[in-house]
Amino acid sequence: MFRYNFIYELKGLLRSKWIQLLSVILLLLFGFSVLNGHKKVEQRQRNIALAKSEVQENDQMMVQLLDSVENGMTVSATRWTIPTSPMVVGNAHPRVAAMEVQPMAFISTGQADIFTHYVKPTVSGDDFALNFTEMTSPVQLLFGSFDLAFVIVYLLPLIIIAFSYNVFSAEKESGSLKLLASQPISIKNWILQKLMLRFMWLAILVISMLIVVFLLSGINPFQNTTSFLQLVGLALGYMLFWFSLVFLVNLWVGSSARNAVSLLGLWVLFVLLIPSVLNQLGSSLYPMPSRTLMINEMRSLKAEVTKKQDEILDNFLRDHPEYAINDKSQSRGFYHRYMASQKLVKEELAPVISAYEDQLQKQQNWVGRFKWISPAIITQESLNKMAGTAYEDYENYRKQVVIFAGEWREHLLPFLYNNTVFTKADVANLPAFKYKNDSGPSVASLAIVLIALMLFGSGFVISRKHAVHNVLN
Repeated sequence: MFRYNFIYELKGLLRSKWIQLLSVILLLLFGFSVLNGHKKVEQRQRNIALAKSEVQENDQMMVQLLDSVENGMTVSATRWTIPTSPMVVGNAHPRVAAMEVQPMAFISTGQADIFTHYVKPTVSGDDFALNFTEMTSPVQLLFGSFDLAFVIVYLLPLIIIAFSYNVFSAEKESGSLKLLASQPISIKNWILQKLMLRFMWLAILVISMLIVVFLLSGINPFQNTTSFLQLVGLALGYMLFWFSLVFLVNLWVGSSARNAVSLLGLWVLFVLLIPSVLNQLGSSLYPMPSRTLMINEMRSLKAEVTKKQDEILDNFLRDHPEYAINDKSQSRGFYHRYMASQKLVKEELAPVISAYEDQLQKQQNWVGRFKWISPAIITQESLNKMAGTAYEDYENYRKQVVIFAGEWREHLLPFLYNNTVFTKADVANLPAFKYKNDSGPSVASLAIVLIALMLFGSGFVISRKHAVHNVLN
């Protein structure tokens, strides 16, 4: 019976042009989304390359100035721009701390429209208040980006609904269902076979289209097999979830019109409503402290410590005798007092910054605890992690930059407090930032498949009498 069902369903799909139409739709959607994703990645790479190129040019000028000074030549630069001072090096010649693009970054924009991808920490800057955000189009932030993740999470379920919403009801409304019910197969098995055949054809089309658009965009999916298989597994698992909902609706609802409305309602629920509700509840339960108050407190503390910088510097040198070896009272300048006071400001503001970050983390944990309610959240989050554009990736990047800012400062402070001149030989020893991606493998596809199998099982267990009633009426 399965063989005849397969042949009958295939002929019906070919005659109705569904397979041909789906092929064109998927090729257009996947092709445009991958192209759009590549454009965003290329722009990000250009910005980072431009920043690094600017640093290289500045370094060349710095080396030339240092060489001229060391050879006793007269330079035309002003005194406060000559890099023999470690503070000039630390502020005018910072390193680029860039979040490098991951191989699969084009599949999901994720948080890339909100956070910047490189900063230049300075030695006298506030690393605790480093700005990792950038101004973007509010319209784009509202509607998101048309990337591969958007196609999979938002549009692919709509295609599945249009492809399968009337699998059972169309036979019933055409009058052929009672004839089919006389065959030696249960109604549930018959519907399941028809849906699984459609799932198989759609899966073949999705995998084929992904391979085609990857190859056309210059990426060989067979060279990056692990990432490509993760993407395919996630897409197939998400598709299986929506086919399981179609299975339940076809068993329980009835007419084609009601099936369509019910499935669209479920799409709104899982894709739009649940993510929005979880986000709003997280913001309400764990409200963020006022950033304005935090900035005001920061300014007040800076003004207060500025009045007693000499006392702060004496305490700082007492706590760091390695810096006081060559210290002379007459050699103390603005930066000696300023850098010591900055360390105190950082320590005083640590609880304020920690409270701000703790609330943000609580919001993320809230969404993380309840994300299993909606496979759309799981899929979007997994695609973001696969692309290296998830919130966790940017938080990891921020922490790495803060650590590097401390390393940059600590590298130059001995020059300042020991009154040591910065030389051309010291340029090669300047710290460099290297981003480390700590994203691990995701088990989201397995979790979504388990949810889908549970839904299929519930359809078999609960709807036995209801399905028979639909056949006879």
